[in-house]
Amino acid sequence: MAMSSGGGGLLGSAATLLGSPVAGMSMRGHTNVTMWTCPLPPPRHCGLRKHSSSLTSPPPSPPFVTAVAATDSSNQISPTQQQSQSKSNKYHFVVANAKFMLDEEEHFQELLFERLRNYSERNKEQDFWLVIEPKFLDNFPNITKRLRRPAVALVSTNANWITFMKLRLDRVLADSYEADSLEEALASNPTQVEFEKPANWVAPYPKYEYGWWEPFLPAGSKELKL
Repeated sequence: MAMSSGGGGLLGSAATLLGSPVAGMSMRGHTNVTMWTCPLPPPRHCGLRKHSSSLTSPPPSPPFVTAVAATDSSNQISPTQQQSQSKSNKYHFVVANAKFMLDEEEHFQELLFERLRNYSERNKEQDFWLVIEPKFLDNFPNITKRLRRPAVALVSTNANWITFMKLRLDRVLADSYEADSLEEALASNPTQVEFEKPANWVAPYPKYEYGWWEPFLPAGSKELKL
């Protein structure tokens, strides 16, 4: 029949297009069609796999290492050394000739007695002294060559106060030194000091008495008097 042949032609054309064989067709019975399914295109996830493989993971970090600084034990201070160093005190001083310090610079006496009174009210241990002809001056040739003798030094462990006193006093020289003990720091040479009384005292107050400085001398220290 033309229709059958026509139908077959259509199926054949379809088979040709699909690339698969197609069975014949009969109008009298059921249509039996046999087809070959066309192959599927390559899965898209293949390309994704290829793309993801190009994304390399970061290299593993190196293991954490704690750095320890090496120390030189030879530079460390032992407790025994610390105790010995604490015994060595630093002393600061201003110095001038005895005539100027003890007889001419009148407000010097007032400054010392005022500070001594302040320490007494506060129950504070005295940390300043007057030293007549101190032995430590032998270590300061640049100072001794500028001094008239005998000399008197105001010595203290308080550096700020000595700086203040240097500004308040006139014609004094200042420096510092270290000593292992208070006795060593305040050691002096036996010396005679005397001052002539002025023939005409015109000040409205009496002149300070000779020896006013004795409360400020180191314990057990006495200068020789004529």
